[in-house]
Amino acid sequence: MRAMLSLLLMSSPVWAADIALNAPVTAATLYPQGATLTRSVDFAVPEGRHRLIITDLPADVDAETLRVSVAGARLGALSFRNDAVPPRDAADPAALRAAQDAVTAAEAALRAAETDKARALAARAGAEARLAFLAGLGQSEATAQPPEALRQILEMIGEETAAARTAILDAEFVAATLYPAITAAQDALDRARAALAALVPDTTDRAWLAIDVAADAAGQARLTLTHPTWDAAWQPAYDLRLTRATGTLAIDRAAFLQQDTGEAWRDVAITLSTVRPSEQTAPSDIWPLPLQITDPETPQPMLRSAMEYSPADAVVVGEAALKTATADYDGLAVSYAYPDPVSLVSGPEALRLSLGSLAARATVRAEAVPLFDTTAFLMAEFVNDTGEILLPGAQAQLYRDGTATGAFQMPLVAVGDTARIPFGPIEGLRLTRAVLDRSEGGRGVITKSTERNEAVQITIRNLTAEPWALRVTDRAPYSEQDALKIEVKTTPAPTARDIDGKRGLLQWDVTLDAGQTRDIAIDTRITWPDGKVLR
Repeated sequence: MRAMLSLLLMSSPVWAADIALNAPVTAATLYPQGATLTRSVDFAVPEGRHRLIITDLPADVDAETLRVSVAGARLGALSFRNDAVPPRDAADPAALRAAQDAVTAAEAALRAAETDKARALAARAGAEARLAFLAGLGQSEATAQPPEALRQILEMIGEETAAARTAILDAEFVAATLYPAITAAQDALDRARAALAALVPDTTDRAWLAIDVAADAAGQARLTLTHPTWDAAWQPAYDLRLTRATGTLAIDRAAFLQQDTGEAWRDVAITLSTVRPSEQTAPSDIWPLPLQITDPETPQPMLRSAMEYSPADAVVVGEAALKTATADYDGLAVSYAYPDPVSLVSGPEALRLSLGSLAARATVRAEAVPLFDTTAFLMAEFVNDTGEILLPGAQAQLYRDGTATGAFQMPLVAVGDTARIPFGPIEGLRLTRAVLDRSEGGRGVITKSTERNEAVQITIRNLTAEPWALRVTDRAPYSEQDALKIEVKTTPAPTARDIDGKRGLLQWDVTLDAGQTRDIAIDTRITWPDGKVLR
């Protein structure tokens, strides 16, 4: 059984009246995982001390994180239960009797409206039966009567048919006019039952909250409740649209919202935040690192059977709405305030909201990795000078000159960061990488060394009808041991080496005209002492 919390902020008063209130969600701040919900309700408060009864809170509300405030009255004691809710105290049955009478009256009003509707539908059914009878009568009497009698029969059928059709129209009109009355009666009944449930609550899946308030004079007041939930989340979404002719990159932002709190959100003010309360909030602890020396041990080989082999051993370690939200970046996180209230049902359904579009200037070029690929790829590099963070984790949809080219897992791009976005292969830029010569052998008895030579040729062909700025990336081995000598010669010389701090990576920036072919040669000579094994 979950615990009952009773927070007594002042001595319990004698209540003048219990005020039953529903506190629906009116605002929500969603995080990538979780949300903070705000519930606000206005109510009339008489002079004196009273108790507000709230019974529509979810049962999983945590009393320790629930925050309550009242504007227009003084806040007193709070009593919260999410299990074993007691029935209404019979010592003050007036409010209970009034609530029960209100439910009875609302049920009677609804029955009366539904009865009037049923009468209208019955009148329509009777008129339709008369029409069917008149149609059959006309067919049966048409050939068995003399002309004068037949004329009278037809006149009678015509008059009665017109009267029946008029009766049908009148019945349908009456039934249609009753729909608003039935809807209003149903709404009144729902409100009356909610007020009764607040006094005698059914708490199988709801929590119960009693709040003592006091007012020096009658007036209007507002109750506000805030509490967190883990049953809601949002995820960013991007459409990245590149226009090659102008180098313009349009960044269409959106958000997918989802909640599974068990209650429908209706006309809720939505704020989307990049704060992650479910993740680490403080720096990690660091512990001292003591070292010690011991006698050396002779390593022993470990025999492994085929059954002990693990595949891991083979791993080489190395829119819904058109309106847009307003972004607020404080240097720590981004929040988006959506301009209109949002309704979202509980469950698997996701709602997409537009967050607007940003624009950036991009450097467009082809990039090639001949070691692994046979074609070059179109890349757009840009500096995020939009003033907003681009959020990670989203599956961005890519469009090149209006054509969809695939999807891309969006990284975090902070303000001022540089990002590279792929826009698919360029089939007309063909790549080949061939090892032309590989030899290995001894270099003499005196030096006791061995040698390996390798010649690699990269060929890039531009089969398109336009020139391309192309960046080619390849690699050459490197050594961290003095005894292992590696000499690398390239033709032409690379534009850059050790790219992004990765040793051995080589990069060439070239321009290929339409129909042009370019070659890049990488010659490697590796020597090491005799008796050693190259790995």
